[in-house]
Amino acid sequence: MDTDHENAQHTGKRMDATTMWGHIHRERRALAEALASLPAEGWRQDSLCPGWTVLDVAAHVISNPQLTWGDITRMTARNLGRSYDAMILRSVREWAAGQTPERVLADFDTYDGSLRHVPVTTRVEPMLDVLVHTQDILRPLGLRHDTPVDAAMVAADRARLIGRLTGWRRGGVRLVATDADWSRGRGPEVRGPMQELLLVCTGRARVATDLTGDGVELLPR
Repeated sequence: MDTDHENAQHTGKRMDATTMWGHIHRERRALAEALASLPAEGWRQDSLCPGWTVLDVAAHVISNPQLTWGDITRMTARNLGRSYDAMILRSVREWAAGQTPERVLADFDTYDGSLRHVPVTTRVEPMLDVLVHTQDILRPLGLRHDTPVDAAMVAADRARLIGRLTGWRRGGVRLVATDADWSRGRGPEVRGPMQELLLVCTGRARVATDLTGDGVELLPR
């Protein structure tokens, strides 16, 4: 096993549970505060996730502490034969179908401080989820939120590991953070803030900013 893969595998051990849940709760509160200020049309805005509106993504984020084993079993059974992406898109739309901005905001309040997460996942996933989806929601709206650097490092490693397991990888470049002691991969360099490299690691290089280096042209768009 190479060192890069080993680092990614042990992501969850590099940040203690209290710190990680603190990030999750603070980032959800920050997102809820931003959502609460949106006009009605803002909730209908397309997010950075193809086919998902702001309402869809917001409902998805706060579904994380609500989903049960039964929900996961039904979701899997209904989507046999579908690709992972197709299953997630369908499931998000089904979950969001009965949602309203008021109900989503109420859920953020109800589950504030919850330590639950989707079965079969670790506590890293809800942190990765809220960090990336906050950007998916806010950037198309012209709003800014800075991701905590230490949280982005852990989330980026998790995203890279998930990419390996699902067959998706950003390939042929070396990612180097300009605001943290973090670098991963091999090849021409892509340098940038950790927040932007997290977006690269989650397939969002097209919207990542402040990237420099010979490897930028090689990133999938």
